[in-house]
Amino acid sequence: MAAKAQFGSKIGLIAATVGSAVGLGNVWRFPAEAQANGGAAFLLLYIVCVFLLGIPVMLAEFSLGRGQRSDAVGVFKSLAPRSRWWIGGAIAILASYLILSFYMVVAGWTLEYMWQSITGALYSPVAESVSHTGLDALDIQFKTKMEEYILQDMRPLIMTYIMLAINLGILLMGVQKGIEKISNVLMPVLFILLLAFACVALSFPKASEGLEFFLHPDFSKINASVVINALGQAFFSLSLGMGILITYSSYFPKDTRLTRTAVTVSLLDMLVAVMMGMIIFPAVKSFGLNSEGLEGATLVFVTLPEVFAQMPLTQLWSSLFFLLLMVAALTSTISLAEVSIAFMQDRFRMRRTSACLTVILPLFILSTICSLSQGSLSWIKIGGMNIFSLLDTVATNVMLPVASIITCIYIGWFAPKGYLRRELTNHSTIGSRTYPVIMCIIRYVAPVIISIILLGAFF
Repeated sequence: MAAKAQFGSKIGLIAATVGSAVGLGNVWRFPAEAQANGGAAFLLLYIVCVFLLGIPVMLAEFSLGRGQRSDAVGVFKSLAPRSRWWIGGAIAILASYLILSFYMVVAGWTLEYMWQSITGALYSPVAESVSHTGLDALDIQFKTKMEEYILQDMRPLIMTYIMLAINLGILLMGVQKGIEKISNVLMPVLFILLLAFACVALSFPKASEGLEFFLHPDFSKINASVVINALGQAFFSLSLGMGILITYSSYFPKDTRLTRTAVTVSLLDMLVAVMMGMIIFPAVKSFGLNSEGLEGATLVFVTLPEVFAQMPLTQLWSSLFFLLLMVAALTSTISLAEVSIAFMQDRFRMRRTSACLTVILPLFILSTICSLSQGSLSWIKIGGMNIFSLLDTVATNVMLPVASIITCIYIGWFAPKGYLRRELTNHSTIGSRTYPVIMCIIRYVAPVIISIILLGAFF
């Protein structure tokens, strides 16, 4: 069997791992959560939760991947060969694949909107908005466009298939020439675009009012619900429980400093979320849209096009924003797919080409079903949800927390004695003053907090 692939440089390692974490959760979930939960109060809690929960759980996953240099199932089979701990890894792999099946559809939407922005078709009037004026006309126009581009059948499928083909092409090139190389290009592009948009947003007439909401905390807004939401945002924005961090850390060189890497990745991931807040809130405040909900697809595909339509150089800013969004979606889909590809290579001794095809080709069917469940198959309901929403709910709200709880319990209580300490200290070659705190959080704090997040999904 060929030697285990690994990242070729520290910059590439960070770029790829940050790319795996940064996704649409940072772009559209974070602003919506901040708006609904008190702005700066939520931001402060979110930052605390990243350090309290995110980094320790990330280190638990890093220690498994880098230490055993295997996939999310293989790490448990290697450390505990006659046990069933591997089920935790299997849940993570299945969850990541289910997420990938609908996330690829969303990635197709971003590609569609980028193309429509470039051509200007996104900003062409629609008949439904002719009898209205001002913001009402814009709102109707872009809601109609969203139905036109997302809730129908053929066009979303074409864009989904294009994104699948792009993913397959990158993944076939391997870890260094594919994942690492594309991350080294796309991550700087993403941060440059974020910086450009932040500078523009801060020049808007009511930018200070938007920043006031986002950066000046009102602690009276903090309650149990806000805390749980902040915990959930920290958990999901770092891609915990998906097998991604285990898989990518299996490509880390042996001398990688895990704690430093976890802190760097977490800070950069937080930076993306905070910069999105600094873009969104000044924009919606300045253009009279602050009363609108900033939830999910509505924020990205309705509210922000309304902002761009009122700005000079509308097509340019719109095209650049949806390029940013597509970059975030692409790095996420690549990392989600790599989880299953690594599993196929390690467990079934497949060549990389065979593993990539085995993982990607079924998505042409699964993603088609997810896409059509927004259109002609929307009549199919399970528990009151269409197929797209069902997969999202089951994978994100149930499977990811369960996989993380299993990982924390194993590392905290059942891993070989001193295992985590050895990994954090690179077998005693470097110091780790934070080890006792990290182990305490993994053992006692993280399982309880993640369980609260899990239960919060049902109540």
